[in-house]
Amino acid sequence: MPASEETGSGPVIHDHRRIDPVTGQVRGKHAASKPAGTRGAGRPAPGSEAAGSQAAGSQPAGPGEDQPEEKLEERDAAEAGQEKAQQKAESPEEAPEMVTGQVIKDGKKAVGAEAQLAERTADLQRLQAEYANYRKRVDRDRAAVREQAVAGTLIGLLPVLDAIDQARDHGELSGGFKSVADSLQAALGRLGLVTYGEKGDPFDPKIHEALTHSYSSDVTEDTCVEILQPGYKVGERILRPARVAVAEPATGPDGSSNEPEWPASEEGN
Repeated sequence: MPASEETGSGPVIHDHRRIDPVTGQVRGKHAASKPAGTRGAGRPAPGSEAAGSQAAGSQPAGPGEDQPEEKLEERDAAEAGQEKAQQKAESPEEAPEMVTGQVIKDGKKAVGAEAQLAERTADLQRLQAEYANYRKRVDRDRAAVREQAVAGTLIGLLPVLDAIDQARDHGELSGGFKSVADSLQAALGRLGLVTYGEKGDPFDPKIHEALTHSYSSDVTEDTCVEILQPGYKVGERILRPARVAVAEPATGPDGSSNEPEWPASEEGN
C-alpha cells in the first residue's frame, strides 16, 4: 500500500508494489531468476516517468518513514518461514503419524511393564511354593527323627516290660514294685507305645509271629489261640510282632481233612 509523509520539502511517495505497473515485471529479489542481460525487475527504462518516481523513492528513509525494501523482504521471508513451520506442525497428514508413533511407544512400555509384573509374580509364587514345601519336608523329617528316637528307646525297654508281665502272671507284682511298674507303663503309653495281641485275633503274618501251629475244629480260619508275648508298636511302626500260637481249621470248605496223613511205619519180619 502506498504510504505518504509530509516533510519540509513536500510529500514523498514510496512505491512498495512488487509488480511494476508500467513494465509488468517483478521488482526486487523476485527478478533474480530472470536471465542475464535483462533489465532489473521493477526498474523502468531511463528517462521514463516511472524512473523518476523510483529515483525519488530510493532516498534513505528518515525516522518515522517506511523501512527499506530489503528489510521488508527479509521480514516477509521470516514470516513466510514461520507460517510454513506452523503449517508443517499442524499438518493433518503428519499429526496422525506422530500420534500413532506415540501410541505405539506407550503400548510397548505398557506391554513391557506387564511382562515384568507377570515375571515378578511368577517368581514370588515359585518362592512361596518352595518355602511351603521346605516347611512340610522339615516338619516331616523332624517327626520321623523324633519317632525313630522314641522307638529306639522303647525297644531297649521291651525286656523290662516282658519281666513285668511275667511277674504279673505269676502274682508277684505287688506293693511298691506294682506302683513302679504301673508308672512306667503309663509313661511309655504317653510316648505312643501301644500293646496289641489278644487271644482269638485272626492271624496276620505282618504283625504276628507264629511260634506253634496246630489244627482245631473250633476255628474257621487261622486264629491266634494263645498269646505267648504281646506285640508293641508306635504309630504304624511295629517294634516287635506279637508271638502267638496259631490254630488252623481241621477241615477245609469241602469237608476234607486239613491234617496231614503220616505214612504207616513198616514193621520188620
